[in-house]
Amino acid sequence: MDENLAYGDDYKFIPATSIESGTGTEVLPDLYCYTIQIVNIVLIGNPENEEFVLIDAGMPYSAEKIISEVEKRFGVGKRPKAILLTHGHFDHVGAIVELINHWDIPVYAHKLELPFLTGKKRYPNPDPTVEGGMVSKVSPIFPIDPIELGDRVSALPEDGNVPYLPKFRWIHTPGHSPGHVSFFREEDRALIVGDAFVTVKQEYLYKVLTQEKEISGPPRYLTPDWSAAWRSVKKLAALNPTVAITGHGQPMSGQELADNLKKLAKEFDEIAIPSYGKYVN
Repeated sequence: MDENLAYGDDYKFIPATSIESGTGTEVLPDLYCYTIQIVNIVLIGNPENEEFVLIDAGMPYSAEKIISEVEKRFGVGKRPKAILLTHGHFDHVGAIVELINHWDIPVYAHKLELPFLTGKKRYPNPDPTVEGGMVSKVSPIFPIDPIELGDRVSALPEDGNVPYLPKFRWIHTPGHSPGHVSFFREEDRALIVGDAFVTVKQEYLYKVLTQEKEISGPPRYLTPDWSAAWRSVKKLAALNPTVAITGHGQPMSGQELADNLKKLAKEFDEIAIPSYGKYVN
């Protein structure tokens, strides 16, 4: 075990879940979405091929569930080539230390996200005053201290290429965090969104629990730059994706995705940006 890897001092189990927790969905033959409590991880790769990667690393204390799901899909003892992070918020890196130690694999993230992943900088405080429901109000309990991955994490290539995924490119989609990225495959216009937009109103406890499907912007309580977030959604909408796997909520595809994403890009100020909150200009 690499003793130099560590979570922040505020790392803790978060007692939140949804009806989709423990559910896996094969969105495409080589795109698999799995829900851990309230967040999704994505496995990219055909189960018949040993070449696959993991997108994001789930909630705190979820390593055993992730390893079990990986082995269920790809075979006992199999491991991804790398972990690719959309960003470094607690619900996307919650099991990453255990996964690195178990699999001995590299991690990649945008260069602007590295300070949060190498012990240098903590995320802005969550905003419990922002417009929204119970999840917003309890957001101060969410971990924001930087984690320490040392030299096990590297910056994504500047040219947009994605390690081990030659058909994908990464797209800088800041707003929710400075180095937030999404992943896009041109040939079938498949999109891995992270939290640039989501398909559930993440601020409202009832909707999180029931996973009521509804396109929305990034989670309000942890989004400090709404202008950048809107630009990111417009950038993703311009790609005309055929399927999108978001960090929270169910995958969306086809005409449902096209109509909803177009509406979100056009009416982001009404749908996504809260009416009040400390990060609202």
